[in-house]
Amino acid sequence: MVMAAALVLLVVGTILLHFLSPWWFTPIASNWKMMDDTVNITFVVTGIVFVAVNLFMACAVFLYRHRQGRRAEYSPENKKLEWWLTVVTSVGVAAMLAPGLFVWAKFVTVPKEATVVEVVGQQWTWSYRFPGRDGVLGTTDARLITPDNPFGIDPNDPKGADDILISTPELHLPINKPVKLLMRSKDVNHQWAVAPFRVKMDMVPGMVTYVWLTPTRTGQFDVLCEQLCGLAHFAMRGRVVVDEERAFQAWLSNQPTYSETRAQVTGNAMAGQAIYAVCSACHGPQAQGNQTLNAPKLSSQASWYLARQLRHFKQGIRGASDRDIYAKQMIPMAATLTDDTAINNVVAYIDSLPDERPRATLSGDPDRGKSLYTTCAACHGTAGQGIWSTKAPRLSHMSDWYLARQLHNFQQGIRGTHPQDFYGAQMALMAKILPDDRAIDDLLAYIHTL
Repeated sequence: MVMAAALVLLVVGTILLHFLSPWWFTPIASNWKMMDDTVNITFVVTGIVFVAVNLFMACAVFLYRHRQGRRAEYSPENKKLEWWLTVVTSVGVAAMLAPGLFVWAKFVTVPKEATVVEVVGQQWTWSYRFPGRDGVLGTTDARLITPDNPFGIDPNDPKGADDILISTPELHLPINKPVKLLMRSKDVNHQWAVAPFRVKMDMVPGMVTYVWLTPTRTGQFDVLCEQLCGLAHFAMRGRVVVDEERAFQAWLSNQPTYSETRAQVTGNAMAGQAIYAVCSACHGPQAQGNQTLNAPKLSSQASWYLARQLRHFKQGIRGASDRDIYAKQMIPMAATLTDDTAINNVVAYIDSLPDERPRATLSGDPDRGKSLYTTCAACHGTAGQGIWSTKAPRLSHMSDWYLARQLHNFQQGIRGTHPQDFYGAQMALMAKILPDDRAIDDLLAYIHTL
């Protein structure tokens, strides 16, 4: 009796959870309603089977329970029942599989009018490439990937010169227009997934896979990697923005082409020296930093990182929080750099300055910090040297007091909350593995030994 009642309660509870649960599909934002229909059919078929089997078990347990003086009856086979079960099971399996075949046929048949966009996955970020006016993407080669050519585009292929490069994890798409997404990975397996689009695809090194869709609703939608790709897999996030056509074209026209990025002038250290005169008032003549003025060390930091931070200050991405008072001070200073040439010049000069290890200002246990740094090393390198491909700056030989303040800022939501600060948002997640100030001090004490 107890077992029969438990089986009935299991069925009733499952049905109530299914219909009353708040966890359901996100509102669809693409043409792939067939995906939802297929899942719903699967739910119905498996749900009917689940209810029927468990209620049958409950009835069998109740009707044929042990009673004094009643003996069990042995029945070796029932061909009529077997035929019914075979037919019903076949119909149920066909009902689940057949819709999927129709969906798959549509999934692999891309409309001829679909535009093409390349999606590039790497630990732990996304980037995108649109064809230029010629409508054709240039060829790429993983061996050509460098800090100056992160997409690995072949410079000898004229078709790639006008390719439009999106180096941030934010992709814009026009509404009601089909798009084919070509997907490749630089390093390990990834999976580009946007839940409201209902389509996703694995990205395998050495292969180009694809999906296609037609956005049907404007808005912003989260991009997730749904393939376990490493330590910071959970932080590999991006955003798709679906725009009206005019807004999309305006956004696309502001993105650089491959030829434009190649034409960027390398920074001139001589010109940057005059610009740095203003910076030296706080950061020191050798960019050694000044804790009294809350100015961190700049020398020996990666030039690509310094340039990115200066642009973020100019754009209000750094210093977005009113509580980030020192970043607020940097915003007007960065504004004195009128263009990218000025930024490249001052960064080139900083890059020419000597590297000296700053003195330690924190007292922590480097032995305990070593185990904590194992996580950090996945992005920043085993020696804290920084890795451009993971967008992670150098940590070794940097001001420990400044690093401590930034970790606190990430933990407290002072930094990394701006919608365009994708890398700051990743650090805000990673910084939470440090439970207290002691852990931060221990970690930085170990970094100081690198």
